Amino acid sequence: MRVIGGKAKRLKLKTLDGLETRPTTDRIKETLFNMISLEIPDSVFLDLFCGCGSIGIEALSRGAKEVVFVENNPKAIKLLNDNLHHTKLDKSASVIPKDVITGLKLLEGKKVFDFIYLDPPYDLNLEKKVFQYLVDSDIVCETTVIIVESSKDTELGYLEDLGFSVNKTKEYKTNKHVFVTR
Repeated sequence: MRVIGGKAKRLKLKTLDGLETRPTTDRIKETLFNMISLEIPDSVFLDLFCGCGSIGIEALSRGAKEVVFVENNPKAIKLLNDNLHHTKLDKSASVIPKDVITGLKLLEGKKVFDFIYLDPPYDLNLEKKVFQYLVDSDIVCETTVIIVESSKDTELGYLEDLGFSVNKTKEYKTNKHVFVTR
């Protein structure tokens, strides 16, 4: 795994061995950032269930002003911090070593995000819990783009009932990115 573009382009990133995390492949990451590249510079980006930080680090490399990473796996957090230091992007990053809902609560009243990226373990319905929390959250505004990476089979039909709109879906072989706004 590596950084695809920007000031840290081509730098390799450490990932966990085994199946504890499921890093987004370079090809899918490149497709994602090609879709949002014009809005990334100077943005405030939240990377939930961030694992070793590949997505948030890519955003920093491409000019995001700030990225907040939320992860509760101690091994992944160590590698995330190593990756931030290795890419020299740690000054614009903050790491919240908590579960996602606790991390979101800690951010209330402090920031409004331009992008919220969530890549929870597949097929556990964790994205629904995040959206239920975000309904009344002040970290989201009308222009915040929430990007969900999920298995192709993940059903997000409940979003409209919660006050969210699906703007775009990009499907890959086994997974998809869904772009959502409030």
